[in-house]
Amino acid sequence: MRLTLVYGAVFGLIGISLPFFPVWLKARGVDVGWIGLITAVPALTRFTVLPLITSLAEHHHALRPAITWLAFLTAIGHFVLGFFATPLPILLVFALTACAWTPIMPMVDGYVLKGVARYGLDYGPLRLWGSAAFVVGALGGGVYVDRVAPDNLIWVIVAMALFGALASLGLQPIEDHAPPDHAPRAGAGALLRQPGFLAIIFTSALVQGSHAAYYAFGSVAWQEAGLGGLTISCLWSLGVLAEIVVFAVSPRFAWSPRVLVAVAAASAALRWGLTAQQPPIAVLAVVQTMHGLSYGLTQVGIVGLMVRNVNAHVAATAQGYLAAASGIVLGGATMASGVLFRSYGEGVYYAMAVMALAGAGLILAAGPWLAPGEAEAQPQSEASGG
Repeated sequence: MRLTLVYGAVFGLIGISLPFFPVWLKARGVDVGWIGLITAVPALTRFTVLPLITSLAEHHHALRPAITWLAFLTAIGHFVLGFFATPLPILLVFALTACAWTPIMPMVDGYVLKGVARYGLDYGPLRLWGSAAFVVGALGGGVYVDRVAPDNLIWVIVAMALFGALASLGLQPIEDHAPPDHAPRAGAGALLRQPGFLAIIFTSALVQGSHAAYYAFGSVAWQEAGLGGLTISCLWSLGVLAEIVVFAVSPRFAWSPRVLVAVAAASAALRWGLTAQQPPIAVLAVVQTMHGLSYGLTQVGIVGLMVRNVNAHVAATAQGYLAAASGIVLGGATMASGVLFRSYGEGVYYAMAVMALAGAGLILAAGPWLAPGEAEAQPQSEASGG
């Protein structure tokens, strides 16, 4: 229950801020160019400050208190933002806030991975509440912005950030336990010298990064195709609902985590190939449900691989490296998608399909570098706690 509250708060904050923080900036009179610069700051911290903070917290065995301190600093930072109306101070304060905010998610994932390894928890049923909270946060923010002046949106963001900080106080200590015999016994610095670990994080980065065109231009393309706002919202909601279903049933999966990731990557390639065909709305709705596989199943499988191949005492550091790799690949794929979308429209999804296939090939080729037994089918709840 404590973990679901924290996951819900973390993703609820993202669900509100991602679509509505730029709306608040615009309401404060910030120029479009500055808005682009300000909103790009969190992505920059993902592969700069984030890995450093997660590694330091884990090195000093302070993961749980670090989550709480960072959550309160995030709330304070957003609170201070509400008193500024000019771009430069907003940029500086938000940059400091992002340094505290962006490490929270991989640190919470690292904390959960320790719990999965220590107590045999099921990851999927815990994580689904994050997806549900994202939807609630986005919808709640949409209702709020229709009823209240956009200039006050920052206080909703502050309230959610404060809720997350208070929820983090309920997290319990999790002591690191001895890694299983088959797990590589390596410290944080050695992780980046392990081919198996590098294969895991870059497979995740490729498959999740293949969503770049969808995140950046999915709604734009659908608007250009004549779809209304409500229809577009329903299409996005279908994807998240499918993701929630996958998380809910993931303890029943019988394949090994490596096979799950390969299936998810192949499903992503199929999804983007179908999307590139600009199918009719009925077919597109079905294709959207594949988000449960392309995103949700990838997440479940990657967590399983991390549990089996990364020592619990460096779980948060490993999540930091994973976030950094994902940030670099997703950022590059997003910029490339802009160029391709301008020239080829929805043909950009063919490039996304190639990325996903590359991820499938990488994880299949990585078998010799991973923990023994990845090729055999086994209950996912045993392999990775869901």
